[in-house]
Amino acid sequence: MGSEANINKSDYKILIVDDVVSNVLLLKILLSNEKFQVCTANSGEACLEQTKAENPDLILLDVMMPGIDGFQTATKLKSAPETQNIPIIFLTALNNPSDLVHGFQVGGSDFLTKPFNKEELIVRVMHQIELVAAKRTIEKQNAELRATIANRDKMYSVIAHDLRSPMASIRMVLNLVVNAVTPEAVGPELWELLDKANKESEEVHDLLDNLLKWTKSQTGRLSVVTQDLDLNDIIPGVVDIFEMIAMTKRIQLKYIGMGSVVVRADNDMLKTVVRNFMSNAIKFSPEGSSVEIMVTTEGDFAKVSVHDHGVGIAPERIGSIFHKGETTYGTEGEEGSGLGLQLCADFARKNGGDVMVESELGKGSTFSLTLPLKR
Repeated sequence: MGSEANINKSDYKILIVDDVVSNVLLLKILLSNEKFQVCTANSGEACLEQTKAENPDLILLDVMMPGIDGFQTATKLKSAPETQNIPIIFLTALNNPSDLVHGFQVGGSDFLTKPFNKEELIVRVMHQIELVAAKRTIEKQNAELRATIANRDKMYSVIAHDLRSPMASIRMVLNLVVNAVTPEAVGPELWELLDKANKESEEVHDLLDNLLKWTKSQTGRLSVVTQDLDLNDIIPGVVDIFEMIAMTKRIQLKYIGMGSVVVRADNDMLKTVVRNFMSNAIKFSPEGSSVEIMVTTEGDFAKVSVHDHGVGIAPERIGSIFHKGETTYGTEGEEGSGLGLQLCADFARKNGGDVMVESELGKGSTFSLTLPLKR
């Protein structure tokens, strides 16, 4: 058998249940010779006791026994949580289809017909043991995976929480310094370094902010709190935040709104998505270009679109851009984590909307968020 070589038979215990002593002895010899652990019982009642005491990996269960028969015994085993997952092979002289069907209905995994054929016995037993072994492997891997995920989430949370606060302070100081000094006062080389540090502190702060939100979202600790929001009150405020960053690349931000557009959404999640779209648009736009931010409606949805005239996205990347998490680079070498767009897709869908992208290489991209309009 394919995986028989990988299985240490002495790790597995088989319970033989039959009221005929000669049958029990024969099966015990055959299975002991195969190096399995073997325990026995001579009735349905004894089977139930032995199963609880020995916790076997497989039960060979005779159908025709005085007292409670094999089918009744199987029903009791399958109704108890501690024994319901132990596979059962019925031992039977019966061969008619209705008995076979009944056996499977009460939870049997297989049948073995008397008189026993040694090769058939070993093949059927090994098949069930291989399934048990595979299940054990999966359970072990699942436990390891759960531990890995728990450690990962803890690590993300520590990184995001413990780094976010000092990074916010560094960002604020660099903002103040860059606004307070001039290239003439500190010299062009130092000014360039300060300006670069200022931009990078913005990037790192945004990444940590996204990381914190992503961790909370993935671990179920970020609840969606929806309210009625007028996009023409919210979006211009987000655009204003980027005015200074856009100015450093001489990029013009143009907001194109319409009358009152009220959506039902989570305020913080909405702003996070638009902020990520805006940050990317500026990052991937050449100096002296413009970024247009538009609010429109389509059917039951409002649409916020951020359009740039930047480097564009290759057609083969468009399909996976919201879930691949790959690193990308801006027009001045700015590095992106790929986490932001995953977060945008997650937040949009949590709010009953979606995200989409249209792009042409060398001409620019339009990233859009849809949200349900207030009914």
